[in-house]
Amino acid sequence: QVQLVESGGGLVQPGGSLRLSCATSGGTFSIESMAWYRQAPGKQRDLVAAITSGGTTNYADSVKGRFTISRDHAKNTVYLQMNSLKPEDTAVYYCNVAGRNHWGPFNRWGQGTLVTISS
Repeated sequence: QVQLVESGGGLVQPGGSLRLSCATSGGTFSIESMAWYRQAPGKQRDLVAAITSGGTTNYADSVKGRFTISRDHAKNTVYLQMNSLKPEDTAVYYCNVAGRNHWGPFNRWGQGTLVTISS
């Protein structure tokens, strides 16, 4: 069973930085894409950033130039470096991993990590 474990959330002042991590484990698998989503209170879950197995990235317009998604293939881990954080970045951040194992394709969500930007 493929599982994701997120870490790195917390409380940060506006203008600060945080780095989120999401580690994938559970048998033998290949990863096709990894992504970060966020959901603010009362709002839908939206894509923040994504990265393909080939390294192609895309970002929501609201985070371009401030957030960077990266992945460590050896560790099956995806990161989200968040700089110049704003109060409107406050949300629960979820990682998402799509891939394949011997059972077939899979799509998994992390448990979510809370990011709060406040002075």
